[in-house]
Amino acid sequence: MTHTARAQGATIWLTGLPSAGKTTIGRILAGRLRSENHRVEVLDGDEIRRFLSAGLGFSREDRNTNVQRIGLVAEVLARNGVLAVVPVIAPYADSREAVRKRHEASGTPYIEVHVATPVEVCAERDVKGLYARQAAGQLTGLTGVDDPYEPPLDPAIALKTQGETPEESANAVYAVLAERGLV
Repeated sequence: MTHTARAQGATIWLTGLPSAGKTTIGRILAGRLRSENHRVEVLDGDEIRRFLSAGLGFSREDRNTNVQRIGLVAEVLARNGVLAVVPVIAPYADSREAVRKRHEASGTPYIEVHVATPVEVCAERDVKGLYARQAAGQLTGLTGVDDPYEPPLDPAIALKTQGETPEESANAVYAVLAERGLV
């Protein structure tokens, strides 16, 4: 009787400022993983907010609730052999630490990636027009501008996206997964 080894799942959490490149890098990474027949799910922060976290605002408490919900879904997927790619701002270190501890408790790999794009570069990219709206006084509570962002102190990798292509950033994350025997 032969047994097929069950795929090892993991959560790859991409944290960083708005317009840092989290979703772009996450989608490129997911595409590469899928092309190698890995089971992959991208838990995009914007999509989660629309559905799983509808009704939550942007207070510290609501942001924490949102991150914990995403962390639970990611951990369940990862525990069941899926590579969960999670491009979510998650501005508070304690929220991310709680997600890490949830993964540790179930023996599930958690890879924290800091998409360490400087705020000036993010504001130039301004994919969703948030920085422009904040500068015009139409938006308050923008992470990294007038709301806090606590960068990870010990991420698995920090990506300096201003000096590399999104493909190079995704390849650097892939290299960490390979180094840890996850791909």
